[in-house]
Amino acid sequence: MKPENKIVAERAVAQHCAELVRTAPGPAELSARLNEAAARLARTLAPVLAPLAGGKGLVVKPREARETSELEFSLLIPGLAANTLFGVGHEAQPLVVSVDAGAVLRMVDRTFGGRGAAPEKLPEEFPGSADLMIARIEALLGAQLSAALGLPADAPLAALRRSGVLDDLQAFPGIDTLIMLELQVVEAGGESWPITIALPAATLTALFAGAPAAAPRARRAADPLAEPFAAVPLDLSAVLVDMRMSMKVLAALRPGALLPVAVARQVPLRIAATDGPTLATGTVGAAEDRVALQITSAF
Repeated sequence: MKPENKIVAERAVAQHCAELVRTAPGPAELSARLNEAAARLARTLAPVLAPLAGGKGLVVKPREARETSELEFSLLIPGLAANTLFGVGHEAQPLVVSVDAGAVLRMVDRTFGGRGAAPEKLPEEFPGSADLMIARIEALLGAQLSAALGLPADAPLAALRRSGVLDDLQAFPGIDTLIMLELQVVEAGGESWPITIALPAATLTALFAGAPAAAPRARRAADPLAEPFAAVPLDLSAVLVDMRMSMKVLAALRPGALLPVAVARQVPLRIAATDGPTLATGTVGAAEDRVALQITSAF
């Protein structure tokens, strides 16, 4: 039987939004997104750690996340370290961050006016003078890690408890398999130390399963006055004298010889390492018993 008229639906067919039909991310996607978060964390962590750990020149290098056992992780963390158990989300899924004890003690030494030295043989427990520093590092890491993971501002990582001994935290009861992430911190003086992060697969799923992967952002011109560009040190040169000299006069130079020179009224200021354009010009003067350059024009 062939109908003479076309069949028309009484109502529109239901369409489901992508959020309802999206499948949970698999292990490969979760690991990739954790590595992306680690790269973001490394970029933002370096400038905020630098004042505590050796000043400018601090570098943070993330390593690929990998699966490990709870036993291997516990053996990897030394007997003394700044260990903090964080809770993720309303169910307080466990996440542990461990900071090298020697690095903490060097930060404490700098705080008290030292050069950043730690004892060759670490103590069995942190001295009382380290408590405030550990709390400061914990707050700093919690804030930066929350931002890197994309957690809501009203629900960041919550610090549950801390201890110098990892076993005291009892962070992963009954959990055999963990995901471990390590950040290698290299200070300006060459000292290198790790920040280790460990979490169960369930915590990783809780972090990323509810939100789709972030769409790539449109590129925009970098602001030279914003970090990290604004903190880049540049050597400048003020060219007081620019003169020509013959090879004969140059070869005859001896200690005590006098060269008549005329300082330009408008001294150019340039970046020392380049032959680029002049940044500004100024006049030579004095300020607090030192030679100074008063800028008269900038370009």
